[in-house]
Amino acid sequence: MVCSTGPDGLTEADWSRTAWDVLREEAEEIAALAGELGIWAVFGSIHRLSAGNRPHNSLYVVSDRGEPVGRYDKRFLSHTEVGHLYAPGVAPLVFEVDGYRFGCALCIEVDFSGVFAEYERLDVDCVLVSVMVDDEPRSVVAQAYGTLFNYWVAYSVPAQFSATAPAGLVAPGGRWVARCAGDGRPGLAVADLDRDAPEWHTALKLARPWRRTATAGLYESRVVQGDPRSDTRTAF
Repeated sequence: MVCSTGPDGLTEADWSRTAWDVLREEAEEIAALAGELGIWAVFGSIHRLSAGNRPHNSLYVVSDRGEPVGRYDKRFLSHTEVGHLYAPGVAPLVFEVDGYRFGCALCIEVDFSGVFAEYERLDVDCVLVSVMVDDEPRSVVAQAYGTLFNYWVAYSVPAQFSATAPAGLVAPGGRWVARCAGDGRPGLAVADLDRDAPEWHTALKLARPWRRTATAGLYESRVVQGDPRSDTRTAF
């Protein structure tokens, strides 16, 4: 794939040069290994479309039986992506494992709070975020969604970016509960998702329900009307 006209210009990507057969083989191998190990896997790839359409930038979801059960296509693209590379997706993805609901997001979508608010409305327990950028502030924003929406946020980055912002898992309430080492080497962050754990009681049983109540018209009947002490905002 090439989308350069030289050092100072970009043009439409030439996806005809992509080794689609290799990408498909690798995806099938990952799925087969997930089935062999009996684990669920979510991994990123480019999803080929037909009739010369641009591909999607996607996350594939594979079950513990080695079967593809869902695909999330990145909806909010960067300027370069929408201008030269990918076709945007059109819908969120929610899948369930052992009674826990998961949503997916990709890279720059961390900057779009509406994506994460939507997943809260869809009642997910955890949002899986895959980021291909060496950017600590973006990891802080992702962490903030654990505080705002009181669900888990799994933040994944390539190992070479770990010195800046290592991959990890944010718990409801916004605290990192597992992180990879920041040494540039591949690693795993492992933690339990337990809705009944006492450490998440306030976030899950109190704060999250209260946020829903507070944003569902709770205050409308309590607004004071016609009181000059309320309406006049230029006096003490």
